[in-house]
Amino acid sequence: MKAPSEKFDLQSYMTRGVEHVVADAIKATLKNPRESAFMLKFASASKAASKKRRKSEENGEHIPPFLIASITSSCNLHCVGCYSRGIDSCCDEKPQNQLSAAEWDKVFSEAEEIGISFIFLAGGEPLIRRDVIEQAANHPKILFPIITNGTLLDRYSDILDRNRNLVPVISIEGDKEKTDTRRGEGMYKTIGDRMDELNRKGIAFGASVTVTKENLAEVYSESFLEKLSSRGCKLVIFIEYVPVEKGTEELAPTDAERELMEKLILERRQRFEDMLMIEFPGSEKHYGGCLAAGRGFFHINSHGGAEPCPFSPYSDVNIRNMSLRDAMKSPLFAALQSGGILADDHNGGCVLYEKRRQVEELLKHS
Repeated sequence: MKAPSEKFDLQSYMTRGVEHVVADAIKATLKNPRESAFMLKFASASKAASKKRRKSEENGEHIPPFLIASITSSCNLHCVGCYSRGIDSCCDEKPQNQLSAAEWDKVFSEAEEIGISFIFLAGGEPLIRRDVIEQAANHPKILFPIITNGTLLDRYSDILDRNRNLVPVISIEGDKEKTDTRRGEGMYKTIGDRMDELNRKGIAFGASVTVTKENLAEVYSESFLEKLSSRGCKLVIFIEYVPVEKGTEELAPTDAERELMEKLILERRQRFEDMLMIEFPGSEKHYGGCLAAGRGFFHINSHGGAEPCPFSPYSDVNIRNMSLRDAMKSPLFAALQSGGILADDHNGGCVLYEKRRQVEELLKHS
């Protein structure tokens, strides 16, 4: 991958991308009056946030539109190949010294103030932290996709119905065999039951799919997406597999397969106009390299460390000791953005994971 051109305007590119996401979300919710009404209000808030980011850019400060917040390190499942367990950032017991609900609320308030429009709530299993979910609900100008395994969703029907800025995104691997093999026996049925319940109550939800060589053909197929659509799914996030476990490198899509994925998603978006489809990390060649480390997004772990992304668990600053705005000025982030690593050629879905030794060296000197 070539280094990004000096003429490339990342802020404008990201703003257009956000506008397209919001427009597609409005289109996807047209048949649901409550969701559509919320998305129209959010569109206005998102436009105001874009103006804040543009003003900051003019003053020499880059603010990304996205943030990933891992609000807990606890999880109630043991999924095969889980990146979070693979990098030792996830556990069974309640972790010590996690950010409190009040501290997360401060993060959300500061994010809204500087123009961040989307905060992905992740984990562990984020629905373990109802206290944090309730704080997120109080920020309707921010959209919170909640990346969940779905097992605890039956406890959240009321809060999801009242607060349409909370959008559950349920992880699924494809058919019953693939989902149960990775996530545990019976999980495919549990996921289906949760989707059906949300659909009956008119609550918008999405699906998150980890894409490997083994399930690529299925999860991009019209039949798979048709099943999701028939259950009321309005959002699909395709996450390219990162081989954090030794021996799984062959599961990561190749360059040729990534090109196929890009072609297929364009075709599927035309076929399923009532579904919003997003790829992560997506086609990096269009935006000058990886968008981590504050270019397009960054990650806050459950203990407050600001990290380049969930797959790159390195931090030199903590939001407990500074504002969100100051955390984005992390020396590590600055070194990654200026050092060319984010635009390097790489195999698999994550340049920072593949080049983690270089990131560790930068951390030593940040």
